[in-house]
Amino acid sequence: MRTATIERKTKETQIGLSLCLEGGEISVDTGVGFLNHMLDLLAVHAGFGLQVRCKGDVEVDFHHSTEDVGIALGLALKEALGDKRGIARFADRVVPMDETAALVALDIGGRPFLNFDCGGALSRGKIGDFDAELVEEFLRAFSNNAGLNIYVKLLATGNRHHEAEAVFKALARCLRAATAIVSDEIPSSKGVL
Repeated sequence: MRTATIERKTKETQIGLSLCLEGGEISVDTGVGFLNHMLDLLAVHAGFGLQVRCKGDVEVDFHHSTEDVGIALGLALKEALGDKRGIARFADRVVPMDETAALVALDIGGRPFLNFDCGGALSRGKIGDFDAELVEEFLRAFSNNAGLNIYVKLLATGNRHHEAEAVFKALARCLRAATAIVSDEIPSSKGVL
């Protein structure tokens, strides 16, 4: 089983996170309701087992908790994948959510980069009490710490909740496909990822 457990403590957050790429229990409590919702659907649609507990300085705002959970999830994915032997490595998906649609493509190649091309749609305003711009912050932290190249594009905009949900579901489906074991080789011409 490909699993990892991360404990991360700073002056701003205390996080315990467990990840199992082969599935399992899903239990998320970050202190940030919308982030809980996005992580829950990420785990469901990726087919991952995920337990997250975060105690953060939410009285300031949700930035630190959101970013630090992204860091912890990225570290957990990197650890759970080990040497990445046999994984599919690449994936892309388009996911609609009512009037919106998101395209996500990713490479688990060890070179972190986030291209967040959402036309400003998720860079302003609120989703409930959650700053929409934190979607990008979460993805950047996740990408940097997992070593993923992630490309995100909103193909159709509308309700911000729907936009974010389409992005997270498309990311989840990419993670499911890219982490799948499809051979016994390391998927790189260099022989290492």
